[in-house]
Amino acid sequence: MGVTTREFVTLLHGMFFGGFFLMALCGAFMLLLDWSDAKRCDAHAVTPPPIPAWQKFYFVALAACGWAAVLTGAYIIYPWYRAIAPAGADLTLYPKALLTASPNTSGWHSLGMEWKEHVAWIAPMAATMVAWVMTKHRAAWNASCQVRNAVMGFAAAALLTAALAGAWGAMIDKAAPVEGGRTMRLMENAR
Repeated sequence: MGVTTREFVTLLHGMFFGGFFLMALCGAFMLLLDWSDAKRCDAHAVTPPPIPAWQKFYFVALAACGWAAVLTGAYIIYPWYRAIAPAGADLTLYPKALLTASPNTSGWHSLGMEWKEHVAWIAPMAATMVAWVMTKHRAAWNASCQVRNAVMGFAAAALLTAALAGAWGAMIDKAAPVEGGRTMRLMENAR
């Protein structure tokens, strides 16, 4: 069993960075819901203990995975996807050309990829804001319902945009996978 270099990087981008980012966003959203007790929305609320170190690490790792997913997608995979096919080339090695060659699949590029390449940047930006507030300005979260609602809104926006970008990416990769590069052997034949 083997996988090409480009397939491996695509797996790393989508399954590892993107997958962890989506799971961590779900966990962070649930953690924020747990912390958003309506009784603490006044200035006279009791100050809770500082955020534990593992939760700070969680929020920082969450934002870092989001940025890793977006940056590997934008600067490594996207140039492979958008490579211009020479005349007479095998279009399976040129995903954009493969998608746009047929009216049945051109929408995957014109709607899916064009939209995905822009909206995907919102997720790590919003997640970074959530991580920053929760690790550096937890007192503001505790003291103000407006701050709490803004952070929850940014967490929801990050989750929604990451889910949409991930879903589009998975469907586009199924229709026109990024292939090529050296083949790496993962497992030898057992004969």
